[in-house]
Amino acid sequence: MLPKDDLLKGVENKSALTRVLDRAEQAIRTWEPVATDFLSPPELFEAQAVFGRLTDVHTLSSGGYPQAERQRLLIARSELPLDGLAVPLAALDIAGNFLFDTATHRDFLGALLGTGLVREKVGDIIVLGERGAQAVVVPALVEFLAMNLTQVRSVPVKTQPIELTALKVREPRKKEMTTVEASLRLDAVASAGFGMSRSKMADMIGAGDVRVNWKPITQASYAVKSGDLVAIRGKGRLEIGEIGVTKKERYRVQLTRLV
Repeated sequence: MLPKDDLLKGVENKSALTRVLDRAEQAIRTWEPVATDFLSPPELFEAQAVFGRLTDVHTLSSGGYPQAERQRLLIARSELPLDGLAVPLAALDIAGNFLFDTATHRDFLGALLGTGLVREKVGDIIVLGERGAQAVVVPALVEFLAMNLTQVRSVPVKTQPIELTALKVREPRKKEMTTVEASLRLDAVASAGFGMSRSKMADMIGAGDVRVNWKPITQASYAVKSGDLVAIRGKGRLEIGEIGVTKKERYRVQLTRLV
């Protein structure tokens, strides 16, 4: 089957990638598309990199809406078209009056896991303030959660299925910009993109708060390249676009910040 040992060399999320490759082997063996559990952004990034090295299978990913962080992969043999197929997903509305007992993302996740679920079965959770939240889950759990998710914190809730198109997702704000830097150091480019001082950015990098392509980078001198994604929790993401060289041999970098 697949050369798992070679494919797993150097990956950070080895247990998750092992499960994904098990699903890939199932797809090859059965000639049927197979879906993974939900993957976190770092897991998804590594999985897509691994599948980029394979010719036996191809994949389709989705988390219910375009900018979803947690996504499932649909894996199929390369001979089987994925056009027209959809990644199996379901959405839930978790409605209650949270005016006097505010619930956070952690509270809703805790309530979902408190029913006996494992994290891998739950995708993104969209908190709606005093009205409750919405969640993306694997379809097989919809009926179970409708019956068993009845309280979050002290608040009684009604959990019911909704269409994915009913998810109340805020479109990310995009800010396009260009910076000219003497080098492609992470601290220089990221400080320009996130609008903060270079010293503060260097401190955040050293503290492990900055990820490039979902991998923690702790060296401020790390050189970014076109196509990289820089993420800082709570501050959004920065896409590194086209990089050119000016007449004075400095780097002109196109940036897109997503907030």
